[in-house]
Amino acid sequence: MAGKLSKQKVLVIGGSKFLGLAIARRASEAGAEVVIGARNTELAAQAAANLPNASSIHLDITDESTIAAAAAKLGHVDHVVITASAHHNVAVKDLEHDKIVTAFEAKVIGPMLLAKHFAPILSPKGSILLFSGVAAWTPAPPYTVMGVTNGAVAFLVPQLAKELAPIRVNAISPGIIDSGTYDALGEQVKKEMFESVAKSSLVGRVGTSDDIADTALWLLGAGNVTGETIHVEGGARFA
Repeated sequence: MAGKLSKQKVLVIGGSKFLGLAIARRASEAGAEVVIGARNTELAAQAAANLPNASSIHLDITDESTIAAAAAKLGHVDHVVITASAHHNVAVKDLEHDKIVTAFEAKVIGPMLLAKHFAPILSPKGSILLFSGVAAWTPAPPYTVMGVTNGAVAFLVPQLAKELAPIRVNAISPGIIDSGTYDALGEQVKKEMFESVAKSSLVGRVGTSDDIADTALWLLGAGNVTGETIHVEGGARFA
């Protein structure tokens, strides 16, 4: 994979931790100039400092002014990866209007506004990579907001792919991934959760950050793939 993204600039929004950082690292290994965009500029700068030929930029996907400013500052990019999210995982009876709106801003509205400002500076052979999720296809409480926003991403992808062509637009729909996000549960609780998830997967395991990073890198270079949502969840929606 070394050199696959040589001389290309890849902006990873949400790239300061977890899956975003894994993708940023893999893109860097493939020779890309990586820009880590995040709301937390300190974390973004720290992440970029640990990668060769990387930098950071302030970008809050829920704030159009920061999106526009980042586009103006960068001037040109080849690929944009958006891993940002704002979860509101509560029962329907406990839903809060503003948190629902923020969840849509992170997953749907923000990416649309990013397309508005970044399409003019994206390479014609470039791409935008969004993130959906298995919750859209396997409804379960209390994940209604997550499921609906992830489903909206899957519908957004072909719409943007059609309008922005020849710029490619795709999405990854991951299942449960051992990316570090579940470490806060504690070792034993995390172990039990992953064992349960593995039993409901056709491949018998949870996903890894490498699974997602490998798929992301493939999509960035897959010049004849656009408008697609790629499921990386071990067949969980069929189990």
